[in-house]
Amino acid sequence: MKKIRFLLTVFVFFVFVACANASTPWVNNLRNMFINNVAVIYTINIRSFGAVDYNKNDIIELELGEVSGTFSNAAPKLKKLASMGINTIYLLPVTKTGKLKALGTAGSLYAMDSFDALNPQLLDKTDLVPDIKTQAKNFIKEAHKNGLHVIVDLPSCGSYDMSLEKPDLFLKDKDGAAIVPADWTDVRLFRVYNDDKTLNKNLVDEYKKFINLMQELGVDGIRADVAAIKPQEFWKEIIDYARDKDPQFLFLAEASSKWTNPAKGYVTYTSVEDLLKAGFDGFYSEWSNLKEIKNSSDFHKKIQDDMKILEQFEGQKSMIANFATHDQTSPVVMGGYPYWQMVNWLNMTLPLNPYILDGFPYADPYIYKYENKKADKSYTDDDTYFVHRGKFDIFNFSRPPLNDIPNSLHKKEFDDSIRSRYLLLGMISTKEIEPLKTDNSNVFAFRKQNGNESLVVVGNLDIKSDQKVKVKIPKFSADDFVMPVKMQEAPLAKKGSLTMVLKPYEIQVYAIKKITKIKK
Repeated sequence: MKKIRFLLTVFVFFVFVACANASTPWVNNLRNMFINNVAVIYTINIRSFGAVDYNKNDIIELELGEVSGTFSNAAPKLKKLASMGINTIYLLPVTKTGKLKALGTAGSLYAMDSFDALNPQLLDKTDLVPDIKTQAKNFIKEAHKNGLHVIVDLPSCGSYDMSLEKPDLFLKDKDGAAIVPADWTDVRLFRVYNDDKTLNKNLVDEYKKFINLMQELGVDGIRADVAAIKPQEFWKEIIDYARDKDPQFLFLAEASSKWTNPAKGYVTYTSVEDLLKAGFDGFYSEWSNLKEIKNSSDFHKKIQDDMKILEQFEGQKSMIANFATHDQTSPVVMGGYPYWQMVNWLNMTLPLNPYILDGFPYADPYIYKYENKKADKSYTDDDTYFVHRGKFDIFNFSRPPLNDIPNSLHKKEFDDSIRSRYLLLGMISTKEIEPLKTDNSNVFAFRKQNGNESLVVVGNLDIKSDQKVKVKIPKFSADDFVMPVKMQEAPLAKKGSLTMVLKPYEIQVYAIKKITKIKK
C-alpha cells in the first residue's frame, strides 16, 4: 500500500507541475523520487546542448559566427525533454575551467578552476540579461517550469591553474609538486587532510561555496565525480551542510563497488557503503560493458551484489547504471543496434533510475570530424582537438549531440521504452527482482512483480548466434494475460514457461497479469 500511495503521490505531483504556472513555488522532491526509482535522468553538456554548427564540421567556430551552447539557448529545448518523459536533468560541470596543461581547445569540463564561479563560456552575450548567474537561474527556473529537477556535476579535482593560485588546497608529493591522479594530466589532487589528520578546512570551505552557489541558483542536487577519493567524514560535513538548507537536496556518488582507486598511493578509497552512510542517496551499478558478461550467472550476480548493498539501508538508497555515460564508448560503436537496444531496455527495466546521455535516444556514435586533429583556433594551451574516440566530447566547443533525425528507428524504440516504463511503473520501479531459470546459460531472465501483475525480461548475451531458450516462470499459466512490451517473434507459452528464439543481443519484455478463474 505504501508503494501504491507513493506512486499516486508522484503522479499527482507531475500533474500539478504540468498545470502550474511560472509563479508557482518549486518544491524539490528529488531525493524521494530517486530513492523510489522514479527519477528519469537526462545528461546534458550546456556547452554543446544549444550549439549551432552552421558548416556541419562538428566543431563550433566562434570566430566564424557559429554559436556555442549557453544557459540561455539551452532553456528553450527543455520543453522537448519534458515531453519525452524526462523528469530530471543532470548538467555536466558548469564551473569555470582551467586553461593551462589543458586537454582540448575549450578545456575539460572536469578541470575545475573555481568552486563558486560559473564557466564564462556559458554566457549568452545576445541575452538582454548580461549576468551569467541570472542566466543560469533563468535556465533552472525554466527547467522547474517544465517539471524537470536539476542535478549539477561537482568535479573531484582542481585544474592546474587552481593548483598555482591556491596551493593550500592541493596534495603534494615528496618533491613538493601537486599530484596528477591516474592519467588525468589536466587536473591535480586535492588535499583532504592536514598533517595532524584533521580535515583541510580551506578545502571544506571551498566545497561549501559550491553548495552555496548551486542552492542560490535553485539546483535540486549534485552528482559528485569520483566521490570515493574523499573520506566519509568529509562528505558527511558537506552533505549535512547542504541538507540543513534543503532536506531534499540529492547527493549521487559516482562510485561503484567494482571500481579501483585512480589515486592509489596518495588517498584511501572510500567504499560505496561508507559513502551511503555519509549521506549519499545513490551510487553507480557497474554496467559499462555488457560484453564482459558471459552468462546468465554473471548477469544475476552483478545485480545481486548491488542489491546486497541496498538492503543494508532498508530501501532508503538507490542507484543508476553506467550503461552509456560520457565516460563510456557509444553503445552503437560497441555493438550496433542490437547492443544499443539491450542497453536501452535494461536501463528502463532494472531496479534503478534510468540514466540517459544526450544523443543516446538517436544513437549518436560521438564520432567527430575534427577528432584529435591540429586545431585552427584554441582557447587553451592545447592546440589539438582532443577527444576520446566514440565518447561524448567534453573538451572542445563541439556540435550538439544528435537530437533530430526524421524516422529514427532508435528514437522510436527509446520512446517505446520510456512510455512503457511509465505505464508499468508499479512493477518497474520496485527494487525487488527475481532471477528466472533458463535452460540456456547464454540467456538471462528476470521478473519484477506487483501484486498479480509482473514484468518478465529476457535477453541473449551471445553477440554472434541465435539462442533458443525456455524460461521457467513460477505460477505462470498459459491462460494468463501476456502483453508483449518489446518483442520480435511471439514466444510459445505453456504452463510455467515461455519458449523463444532470440537473435544476438535481442531483448524481450513482457507484462503478465495473473487471471483468476471464476469457479462455477
